[in-house]
Amino acid sequence: MRHGRRSQRLSRPSESRRALVEGLVRSLVVHGQIRTTHARAREAQRLADRLVSWGKEGSIHARRRAFRILQDRTLVKRLFTEVAPRFVDIAGGYTRVLRLSTRRGDGAQQAVLALSRRPAAQPAPTAGPKPAGAARPPPPRAETPKEPKGFLEGLRRLWSRGRRGEQDPAERRPR
Repeated sequence: MRHGRRSQRLSRPSESRRALVEGLVRSLVVHGQIRTTHARAREAQRLADRLVSWGKEGSIHARRRAFRILQDRTLVKRLFTEVAPRFVDIAGGYTRVLRLSTRRGDGAQQAVLALSRRPAAQPAPTAGPKPAGAARPPPPRAETPKEPKGFLEGLRRLWSRGRRGEQDPAERRPR
């Protein structure tokens, strides 16, 4: 019986299971979302939410605890400076697990584990009345086509012209 057992075994011994989940969380901090099996995503979600909570706390002790899991100073810094500040105003639910189709080889249920909030964008303009002296921003300028910068881009243009039939037939080599 599984009395008092909180995590799934994931068909691995405990050391291998811990390494697997920590690796998934490292990838989540780096990329913002990962694709894995549903069972693995649920286990990694628990640890990832705990790490974000430590990141929101911001203490030295929390940094040391996060370093024990992430094993990389740059990832710890990214967690505390980029990831955790996104979630300052909410008290949980930092990640989400979205189910996907089953994997073709073994039929395992696939899922995406992603951080639930995107980085804060510029605030949307308010719909209130505009001040009397507010000037409109200038319209965007149309970009002029640029000439190729490198040797290979020039060749790409020549090859694409030849394929579309824009080149003079007398200049083509016979096949």
